[in-house]
Amino acid sequence: MINGELRWETVVLEDPLGGRIVLWPHLPCVRMPSSLRYRGRWNGLALLFSLSDLSEWRQDATQDKESPGVHIDAAIASGTVLGRLMKDLKQYDVDGPKIPDPEQLRLLLHADNARGGMPIYAIEPDLDDSEWVEWLESSADKQASMSNLLSTLTTSRRWKQNRTRAISKVTRNDSVDADLGAAAASCAAWWIEEQGALTEELLSRRNARFAARLRGSLADLINSRVDDAEASECTLLVPVHQAWLPSLEAAVAAWPDPEPVSMEVR
Repeated sequence: MINGELRWETVVLEDPLGGRIVLWPHLPCVRMPSSLRYRGRWNGLALLFSLSDLSEWRQDATQDKESPGVHIDAAIASGTVLGRLMKDLKQYDVDGPKIPDPEQLRLLLHADNARGGMPIYAIEPDLDDSEWVEWLESSADKQASMSNLLSTLTTSRRWKQNRTRAISKVTRNDSVDADLGAAAASCAAWWIEEQGALTEELLSRRNARFAARLRGSLADLINSRVDDAEASECTLLVPVHQAWLPSLEAAVAAWPDPEPVSMEVR
């Protein structure tokens, strides 16, 4: 279930403690049209993944240059819902599918190379975080439950139903044609399948934790520029899957206490 519309516009949230968190919606595995990319200035990048994920993206990018499309072929062969998304995206006239995720990788590499390296924050906690490990274990238990194992037998029918329902949630935008809109519906169907086994309580806990870590990342970004007169105007850019945007926006806008987060060391 998608709570809210599938929007294309960036959400700017002014943090009560200073600075701003910019949530930029994009489609997974699709290179977005330049007209839909965030064009404002930003000072730091927050990615909703772990440090190990970021390292793997950099490695995957190198592998894809050596063997273009190898990750796409592997995803399709896997029979997973990601493979189903790859098959859908191949049908549309969009710049994709691509693995690793082209927009997040683009921003990651830009942050790596711009101005000697811009601050990067991994929002998903590491596996040495006991609270996060407990959340992962609870999530795994739900996903492995007998009811969810049986539900995989109807994935194809459910996918088509969710994709059809999502079409009505895609908002209009002058830069979005029918194919990109259809891709958004397929990406929403993928998101629903990925999250389908998780309870509202688990989803709420994750979003609240990530929101707290986004605030902590922004605070660290501001503090790292303590000698800068414009430090309080820092902007933290957060690329987020379009279907995730409504719930993550609500979690951040509730302004949970910031959780300390340090920038990636490289």
